Amino acid sequence: MRPRRPGERGAALLTVMLLVAIIAVMATTALERLRLGTRLAANAVQLDQARGLALAAEALATGRVTDLLRRDASRVTLLGGWSNRPYTIPIPGGVATARVSDGGNCFNLNGLVSDLDGTYVADPTTIAQFARLIRLVNIPGGEGIAAAAADWIDSDDQALGTGAEDSAYTGLATPYRTAGTLMADPSELRAVTGVTAEAYRKLRPWICTLPRAGRSQLNVNTLTPEQAPLVAMLLPDTLGIDRARALLLRRPPGGYEEVADFWKPLAENGITPDPAAQQQADVTTKWFDLRVDVTVGASELQERALIDASTLPARLVSRQWGEPS
Repeated sequence: MRPRRPGERGAALLTVMLLVAIIAVMATTALERLRLGTRLAANAVQLDQARGLALAAEALATGRVTDLLRRDASRVTLLGGWSNRPYTIPIPGGVATARVSDGGNCFNLNGLVSDLDGTYVADPTTIAQFARLIRLVNIPGGEGIAAAAADWIDSDDQALGTGAEDSAYTGLATPYRTAGTLMADPSELRAVTGVTAEAYRKLRPWICTLPRAGRSQLNVNTLTPEQAPLVAMLLPDTLGIDRARALLLRRPPGGYEEVADFWKPLAENGITPDPAAQQQADVTTKWFDLRVDVTVGASELQERALIDASTLPARLVSRQWGEPS
């Protein structure tokens, strides 16, 4: 057998060292993948726990809404401090916090149309109200945005005076068409012509998308003074934000027994709301907004949901999941 030369022995040693290095890299990669897989599995478990907690918070919230209305469905006030009060569900390593508020004190974008046997027809009254609200929050082009939003929902393809139908969108760099149906989320308004990011940011606190075509019903017993623009929009050119805020500040601690009592100060000053405006004010609530924040370990989850209390027991009708940004 020929004895190995010194160079051959060096080459063999180098080969062995390379093999050891490769095996070490492979082992490190395998361990990193195992660690990542373990972390992903743990996160998935925590996320499942977070969703479970959120569902428990939903049950708690709908139960509280049902109890609130069973005590007196004809009148809902802020007595008892229920609005936006945090309710917590703690578990080892986690907690869910739920908050309920009046979900009807907003401009319902789907109220821009009326439902006539399954056909959505633009409603001139609510279009004018939306244009008024847009002006009240200092956004230019209110009439155009309001009309275009109605055209986005209605069933026909005929643009309103300052509105926009498919032809306004199909020629864009990324073409699309109007929905021709109710909006599922307020963010859909961003797709409507004339609605800039800044306009949407200003409008977002005032708008909602209740799952029906119908005018907003504002509860004058739960509206806050900061929500005065919603009252002012009902009386175009006759009621400003300051006077609307003053009306809300005059509310008795226990709320109004009848909605007519809310309008009396205006009547005393020679202002008579038109019947449509009077019908959009009420002293009770049928929609409630639910917000849930959940933390389980390192996982966080947010939920926003809508509760329908038009019939009891109250029930959840929509839900959106999200993560804190």
